[in-house]
Amino acid sequence: MEDVRSNELLEPLIVVIRAQRVVLDTGLARIYGVSTKAFNQAFKRSQHRFPADFAFQLTATEFEHLRSQFVTSNTQLPDSAGLNWSQTVTSSASRSRRGRAYRPWAFTEHGALMAANILRSERAAQMSVFVVRAFVRLREHVAANTAVLKRLAEI
Repeated sequence: MEDVRSNELLEPLIVVIRAQRVVLDTGLARIYGVSTKAFNQAFKRSQHRFPADFAFQLTATEFEHLRSQFVTSNTQLPDSAGLNWSQTVTSSASRSRRGRAYRPWAFTEHGALMAANILRSERAAQMSVFVVRAFVRLREHVAANTAVLKRLAEI
């Protein structure tokens, strides 16, 4: 599994869905060094810790829209970036080649941090700091862009 060491590698994993910056389950699994299947199993066992403002499952429409954004932007699906885009399915090999069997879960900043707690690994604790920094850095970028746009409007 590819090692994530800096905010620059985390920021591309943060996407906007339902007007919120989120990281998908595949991205968090990668960051925390576990398979998507293991991550989702831990999440399912502790789902009571994740209110709707921490995590939500994408609708089929949202998932298709997200997939089409990757194709439209001429980038490859996150699978090529080392993510396990197609969730591991233990039933048959042919089923796993068809793509993800379940709609992904999206985790807000708070949900991403809570995920570090449910995994209870040293790596998860260490990487939670990187997750926080990535979200903070994106907020700073948005604030800077807003200030620049406001200044341009004044000119």
